[in-house]
Amino acid sequence: MAYQDLREFLSALEQEGQLLNIEEEVKPEPDIGAAGRAVANLGGNSPALLFKNIYGYRNARIAMNMIGSWENHALMLGLPKNTPVKEQFFEFARRFAKFPVAVRRETKAPFQENQITEDINLFELFPLFRLNQGDGGFYIDKAVVVSRDQYDPEHFGKQNAGVYRFQVKNKDTLGIQPVAQHDIAIHLRQAEETGQNLKVAIALGCEPVITTVAGSPILYDQSEYEMAGAIQEAPYPIVRLEHGNLDVPWGAEIVLEGEIVSRYREFEGPFGEFTGHYSGGRAMPIIKISKVYHRTNPIFEHLYLGMPWTEIDYMMAINTCVPLYQQLKDAYPEEIVAVNAMYTHGLLAVISTKTRYGGFAKAVGMRALTTPHGLGYCKVIIVVDEDVDPFNLPQVMWAISTKMNPKYDVVVLPNLSVLPLDPGSDPAGITDKLIIDATTPKAPETRGHYSQPLDSPLNTDVWEKKLAELLRQK
Repeated sequence: MAYQDLREFLSALEQEGQLLNIEEEVKPEPDIGAAGRAVANLGGNSPALLFKNIYGYRNARIAMNMIGSWENHALMLGLPKNTPVKEQFFEFARRFAKFPVAVRRETKAPFQENQITEDINLFELFPLFRLNQGDGGFYIDKAVVVSRDQYDPEHFGKQNAGVYRFQVKNKDTLGIQPVAQHDIAIHLRQAEETGQNLKVAIALGCEPVITTVAGSPILYDQSEYEMAGAIQEAPYPIVRLEHGNLDVPWGAEIVLEGEIVSRYREFEGPFGEFTGHYSGGRAMPIIKISKVYHRTNPIFEHLYLGMPWTEIDYMMAINTCVPLYQQLKDAYPEEIVAVNAMYTHGLLAVISTKTRYGGFAKAVGMRALTTPHGLGYCKVIIVVDEDVDPFNLPQVMWAISTKMNPKYDVVVLPNLSVLPLDPGSDPAGITDKLIIDATTPKAPETRGHYSQPLDSPLNTDVWEKKLAELLRQK
């Protein structure tokens, strides 16, 4: 199922019992952040939250935890809400492989019904608040940011739609953190090389597929919109703005037009991040907002993030696993079985692979570190055999505890790149990386005693499917 906008997805969640409407009056601080943390603490089948009565704001609505559970993630993909995680991974991968799907261009969008070009005041327009008490200010953290390659502006695939955090600095100014490993940093560098500001469009309150894809580590010249079409199995609707000829999601609730000011930096942060730590403060660029579009009574969508797991961990889980899986499959098409990079945005990844000869698994681990995501994130790689389910942590722990010999199977690679938000990096952005080979030794490696593995009883796979189907029917 393809959702046209956030409102359509909210309706689907409500029909499936995956949405809580909060009618009581709440204060932006601390209630919204506390509720976002609390719903994550419940674990399991966590619903989305829609706050309809915000103290100090008339007609404001705030949506939280939209894909903050595997049930909601499955519904995003149009699957039954009880679809197992591993099945969601392979379904996502199947659709991912159908890239590209051509976009659907529209001439007008609902967000264009209200336009503001003078006396812009973001504090009055939107309900702004801190998610965690140590945040250095008000943040917008679930927006799709669109920018173009400055040297090849007509290349549709090089137009980037990414998710980045914004600190609201004053009534018409945002701070942005363009991490060096992300595509917008390339566009900003290009603009600053010529002393030009970088035009951007910021879309808030989008349906969940484009937000998910915008947070995915796909290749630089792959269009997020064409990938979103593949994932939702229907052409993705976009509308073009005159501002920088930027294409934005048709279904957005709010769109901001602005420019990243060239060669200028201001203090930004701290902010409670997905690592479970505050990121600290750094000198970052700013965006001057020149125009605001919004639907009448827009829904302001927010993302709580903090100590895992929270919504961002569901949002950045399978969409991190699948690009890594596909890029490794391109290198080793017959060997790679599955990739689990769901933990802390892929700082740790588990790869299931067939091994052709001794030492092969370590090579797979090193290849993972050179993928676009691996360069900036993957810090620990665990490689397991093809019959070990990387999504089944007891199996992974079994493989490490019985197949791995620290004398032979641990590789430490010094002084490699990682995103500066990793609190373990020293200096920020540099870390040693670790590959753990937990596969069965193969010739010419002859160590260990692995000649008598225990097999499952006959027809185990038949009963797995039978029991899973019975559970779904409950």
